[in-house]
Amino acid sequence: MSKSLWSGILAGFGLWVVLSVVSCSGDREAGESNEDGIQLGLLMETHDVDRWARDEAFFVEKANSLGASVMKAVADGDQDLQNKQAENLLTRGADALVVVPKNLGTAGRIIKVAHEKGVPVVAYDRLIRNCDLDIYVTFDNEKVGYLQAKGILEKVPEGNYILLGGAASDNNATLFRSGQMRAIEEYRAETGKEITILADPYLDNWDRDEARRRIATLLTKFKAEGTEVHAIVASNDSTAGGAIAALKAEDLAGKIAVSGQDADLAACQRVVEGTQTLTIYKPVRKLATMAAEIALRLAEGAEPGEVIDSLGMERHTLDNGHKEVDSIFLEPVYVTRDNMTDTVIADNWHSLEKVYANVPEGERH
Repeated sequence: MSKSLWSGILAGFGLWVVLSVVSCSGDREAGESNEDGIQLGLLMETHDVDRWARDEAFFVEKANSLGASVMKAVADGDQDLQNKQAENLLTRGADALVVVPKNLGTAGRIIKVAHEKGVPVVAYDRLIRNCDLDIYVTFDNEKVGYLQAKGILEKVPEGNYILLGGAASDNNATLFRSGQMRAIEEYRAETGKEITILADPYLDNWDRDEARRRIATLLTKFKAEGTEVHAIVASNDSTAGGAIAALKAEDLAGKIAVSGQDADLAACQRVVEGTQTLTIYKPVRKLATMAAEIALRLAEGAEPGEVIDSLGMERHTLDNGHKEVDSIFLEPVYVTRDNMTDTVIADNWHSLEKVYANVPEGERH
């Protein structure tokens, strides 16, 4: 073989490799299809928050155990991209879609396109608004917010609070806030004690750095006014982490109560170390496995209400602006240092060694 011919073959092979990498990595789609069985499409918004990769793994494990294959795509926070990914999975033969949306309004496009092909859609942990959504499976998100505020009220029974919301585009952030306010209003009525809400901002995203900047600005403002902050009701662990970073800069970490949610490892470590007051643990294995079973049954032709009844779950409905969507609400779990080993660790969500990595052995409980 001539040197020039060999060089041409190598160049052609190199081009094929590059094109293959580009075509596979552009929208982070993956997964095997199985033309002989049910194919489920799983559309994740991101893997940026610690829990989401676990949700995906639990979902795939359960779907496979039921004989279904899973095609996956991660949109990296881009709803337009996710909408295109949905079309791609439908073209590849998805029999049902399970969606964690970024934008709860524009994600409705997924349902429209799916229904045109006769494919049902499950909204996973985030409601999709203003569309003919088939079913919504989530945790009781208003109760999450209620538990967050209730836990902080037990720690700080009177004083000045900041309510730090999540992404303004996420309906869950609104539900968390509703639960938080319900707990505060009930507490005020029952005790007569004064809880002053100094600020209640929402963020653009569930972003740690944005939360840090927002809390840093508020701390500077209230310090200049001579106003003391006693508690921050942060709506998830990422925003709690940002708030605590801002508190550390002012030597206030551990002195101001902070809530969270998701039982991220870093948050659980902060809880046992004393800089975060509580987190809310949502057993996502149960959520993911239930979503896989629901998607499979819908793909086989069952109606949403029938599926909920067959699972032995209580049937709820939630108004998404277009219809009352059949919904399942799972129970969240309140976690502090006192019950960490009985909840997060006992459930193998995190190991004791990792949670208490920075706590001397004699101080663990």
